[in-house]
Amino acid sequence: MSLTKYIDLGNIEYKEAWDYQEEKFNQLIQAKIDKKEQENYLLFCEHPHVFTLGKSGEEANFLIQAEFLKQINATYFQTNRGGDITYHGPGQLVGYPILDLDKFGVALKDYIYKLEEAIIKTIADYGIEGHHYKGATGVWLDIDTPHKTRKICAIGVKASRFVTMHGFALNVNTNLNYFTYINPCGFTDKGVTSMEKELGKKLDFEEVKKKAKFYIAQVFGMELVN
Repeated sequence: MSLTKYIDLGNIEYKEAWDYQEEKFNQLIQAKIDKKEQENYLLFCEHPHVFTLGKSGEEANFLIQAEFLKQINATYFQTNRGGDITYHGPGQLVGYPILDLDKFGVALKDYIYKLEEAIIKTIADYGIEGHHYKGATGVWLDIDTPHKTRKICAIGVKASRFVTMHGFALNVNTNLNYFTYINPCGFTDKGVTSMEKELGKKLDFEEVKKKAKFYIAQVFGMELVN
C-alpha cells in the first residue's frame, strides 16, 4: 500500500487551496526527479462560491458578466486543470489527490476512472446509482435516459510526470442555483444534481466525507495517515 497523507483544509478560498496544491505538486515532482521519497497527499475541502474554467474550456460557457459576480458573492478563476467550466461552493465536497501514479501502478486514464469509481461507491451507500459516462468525465445519473441524464460529481485534473493535482467536486448539499450561471462542464443539454436533491434531505457532510475518504483509499490501495 502507498502511504498518503490526508489533510482536511476545511472551508478555504479557492486560490489559497490552489497555491497549496501547487506547492505539494511541485515538491512531489522534484522528489521524483531527484529519486527521493516524498509523501502523496489527499486533500479535502469546501470552497466559498467560485467558478473555475479549465485550460481547454470555453469562456462562452460562463453565462454572466464579471460585475454580477459580486451580487452573487462569487469569484472566478481560469485554472490549469483539464475540463471546462464548473462551480464550487458550500456543501460541495472537493477532493484534490496529489499522487505519484507510478507509486500506485495507475495510468492517467485509469486514474480518472478510479476516482469516478470511488464516488460511485460513496453515493451508492445512500441508495444513489451513479455511472461512468462515455465521452465525459465525472459521475452521472440516469445515463440511459438522455433527457434525464445529470451530473452529481465533476472531475478535472492536471498531471505532469504522472503526478496529479486538482480532482473532483461532489455535490452533497450544494446550492444548485449557481449552476444556472454556466454551461456546466460545457454541456448545454445535461442537468446537474446533488445528493440532497436526489434524496430530498440534507446529508451529514462529515459522514459523506468519511465515506469518500474510505472508498478513495480502497480503490487506490492507499494507506492514509493524518
